[in-house]
Amino acid sequence: MKKLCLMVLALILFNSCTKNFEEINTNPNQITDKLLEQDFNLVGSSFSVMLFNLMGHQIEEDLCYDNWMGYMGAPTPYVGNVNNTTYYLRWIDAYWNRIYGSVMSPSKQVIELAVEKKLPLFGDWAKLVRILAISKLTAIHGPVIYSNYGTSGLGAIKYDKESDLYNNLFTQLDQIEANFKANTTYIGFTKFDPSYKGDIASWLKLLNSVRFRLAMRLVKVSPTLAKTQGEKALADAAGLISTNAENFLVPLNGNVMPVSMISFDWNDTRMGATMESFMVGLKDGRVAKYFNEVSDASLVSDHPSYKYKGIRSGAFINAKDDRVPYSTVSTDFKSVQKRRGFTASEIAFLKAEAALRGWANAGDAKTNYENGVRLSFADWGAAGVDAYLADATSKPINYIDPKDSRNNFTALSTITVAWNAGDSNELKLEKIITQKYLATFTNTLEAWVDFRRTGYPKIPHVAKNDSSPDWGIITSDQWIKRLVFVPAERTGNATAVAEASTFLSSGKDDIASRLWWDTTTTSNF
Repeated sequence: MKKLCLMVLALILFNSCTKNFEEINTNPNQITDKLLEQDFNLVGSSFSVMLFNLMGHQIEEDLCYDNWMGYMGAPTPYVGNVNNTTYYLRWIDAYWNRIYGSVMSPSKQVIELAVEKKLPLFGDWAKLVRILAISKLTAIHGPVIYSNYGTSGLGAIKYDKESDLYNNLFTQLDQIEANFKANTTYIGFTKFDPSYKGDIASWLKLLNSVRFRLAMRLVKVSPTLAKTQGEKALADAAGLISTNAENFLVPLNGNVMPVSMISFDWNDTRMGATMESFMVGLKDGRVAKYFNEVSDASLVSDHPSYKYKGIRSGAFINAKDDRVPYSTVSTDFKSVQKRRGFTASEIAFLKAEAALRGWANAGDAKTNYENGVRLSFADWGAAGVDAYLADATSKPINYIDPKDSRNNFTALSTITVAWNAGDSNELKLEKIITQKYLATFTNTLEAWVDFRRTGYPKIPHVAKNDSSPDWGIITSDQWIKRLVFVPAERTGNATAVAEASTFLSSGKDDIASRLWWDTTTTSNF
């Protein structure tokens, strides 16, 4: 009996000690699922990270299209000076991994949770962020995994043909737009949105702007679809990004602006020679907002009034120290906390091109062109825009590398800034795209898109062309067209990659294969 009483007492004590076990042993500082569910945290907490990862860093941007388009130049002779900048690929998968690992994957979770928690607008928002991401990735590789992303099974995960992908993106934009318009007063995004503070009207403007951008990409390969989608964006009552206050700014989440880190902390990037040619030649007031002057006057003896010196794309480089004294980016970038993801100036230049093409509601080409320049100067805090727009004499200058004459080039473009109603549409388009190019500093992927689809701005070839059968040969009269499919996909998803290669114009997965919208037609009209 005594033993039985002791057992009962022990059982009572055990139950008393364990009934609150979970509560007692929970770390009060740990974020639980219950806490995450409060105020939509479970579905909203991923957005700042996804938005941050829309943009790239050194490998994705600086050593690829920043360099290929002449915005930046590398003073460092990476891998024996045979690398991406000279058309021999060393780095391929950084942006691919960033998009799939840090945007597509978390957005999949958000979309699923949005269904589970009955928060459909968060799912729509995640889909829009996906479109922002995949529209950039496809501009680099061409066919990508999108409609089949996240499918289970052991078989090949198929790539989307670009023509199918763009149709899919436009359809998804329609669906998201309809849902946003039905909920314009919704405030659930507010605490998770570092770009627009949860304002649905602002996201609708961005959505229309993205539609407009994607439509213009297709203007030569699918002009009817391009016009239909472009005019749809132009006519929509929600509007487009039209003022600098409406610009889509991407948060750095406390990180250092990549171009600042690469320039100042690592001394691995400097002003591009093409930017020197255009900005010095055209007397562009934004140059001081983009770059710092050099301290060595001997580097700029050919234009002593403008003390900026750049490095040519794919330059002959012997030693890093030779060109470290060239122009860094502006010191202002050290304190930047947001990046430009989509600006009003880009929309103005898109409208200028649309006006040349006769799209409804595009307005006047000259007005849009000049508005684009004005918006850009204001956005960067640069002075002298009136004189700049009136300048009908200044032209891009030839480039001289004081360290190695093999990098010298003669400017291919002879345009001036001032609009001339008597110019041909081709010359007008060259002016539009050149100014769009100059305005999109630090967000340069679309400039590479424009160059491939239009041939503008007129930029020099790489000085040193190391392309080879390994990755594809770029002939001396051409420029790199794309990045190949990433090595992990080539080996781990080989059947799908083989099929995706047939979607490319040449049928080959190499850097010389044009993307779907990059036609061989040289005329733009």
